[in-house]
Amino acid sequence: MKKTLYLYIFKEIPPPFLLGVATFTFVLLMGRLLRLAEMVVTKGVPLADVLRMVFYLLPSFLLVTIPMAFLLAILLAFGRLSGDSEITAMKASGVSLYGLLPPVFCFALIAYLAGAFITVYAVPWGNTSFKKLLVEVVEARASLGIKEKIFNDDFPGLVIYTDRYNQQKQTMSGILIQDERDPLEPSTIYARSGVINSDPATKSIRLRLDNGSIHRTQGKTGYRLVEFRNYDLNINLNQAAQTVNKNELDMSLAELRANLASGRFDAKMMRDMRLEYHRRFSLPFACLIFALVGMPLGIQNQRSGKAAGFTMSIGLLLAYYIVLSAGKALGERELLSPLLAVWAPNLLFVSLGIYLFKTTAAEERIPLYAFLTGIAGWLRSRLTKRGER
Repeated sequence: MKKTLYLYIFKEIPPPFLLGVATFTFVLLMGRLLRLAEMVVTKGVPLADVLRMVFYLLPSFLLVTIPMAFLLAILLAFGRLSGDSEITAMKASGVSLYGLLPPVFCFALIAYLAGAFITVYAVPWGNTSFKKLLVEVVEARASLGIKEKIFNDDFPGLVIYTDRYNQQKQTMSGILIQDERDPLEPSTIYARSGVINSDPATKSIRLRLDNGSIHRTQGKTGYRLVEFRNYDLNINLNQAAQTVNKNELDMSLAELRANLASGRFDAKMMRDMRLEYHRRFSLPFACLIFALVGMPLGIQNQRSGKAAGFTMSIGLLLAYYIVLSAGKALGERELLSPLLAVWAPNLLFVSLGIYLFKTTAAEERIPLYAFLTGIAGWLRSRLTKRGER
């Protein structure tokens, strides 16, 4: 009997889970899709390359959307079971809330393993592949990454800002360039005007700058100022394609370990890598936590419907990621250790899940849930009255 019950509960979860993954991923992709679509329409980038970029971006979004979709699936599945009085029938048959945990935790474990694989292997591969493909696209069309009044960082090691840009003539005016291709001697370049020239044979771009100055840092205290009438800034895209600059998000787990052990980076980079290392394990773990949080809230949801379950999942997710962002900010300011900064949201939500689970297992009403339900009802009544007017 238990096997049949577990299988029945397990089958309730995949449909809303897959729907949630598709919906949340599409919503997060919308911002990037608009920019990528512009590359097709205005820049003439082949659609196949844009689709490859979307594919490379997917792991970064799936890392976030899998826990989101899992929480939504649990809330909707147990909300449906509770609304149809099936939970009551299970309890009458001697099955407690704890007895319903195994199929939920089984699916949570699958989601956790999928998230762990994505964050350890797929995300670094996707981010690196995306940057390499972007370099290749820029190599084919030098003017692709340039936009007016925007800090353009599509050229490896360079950030370019221009007040005016003529796409047809490839001329610029009011130029600011931050050149960090040599980390030991970064420089800032100002120029009144300039023009972009590309050489497909050598796979390089030359920025011909006029009437400007170069501000270069040398060592910790050295500083050098050079004023120029004409200056050529060369970008070797062939070399850039082979050595795409990696940040902590692009590094594999082995690279993070090796770089942390080497200690050859500055303090900020070392801190960011430690935070990222622990984040690779903490984010997928959210699936296991949401199993504890989602089950009791789904059961307490009663007959409020799918809209209420969706709203509740969004609220919980916002709370989780707000706490996660706050922990990361404290870690970046060295107010918390990287381990505690990244895992604090999980510890907080584990405590919340245990409380919610015990309260629901004892068939007690969750005070916070009743309060939130009352507020939601009051808001609905106010909106209904305004609509009638």
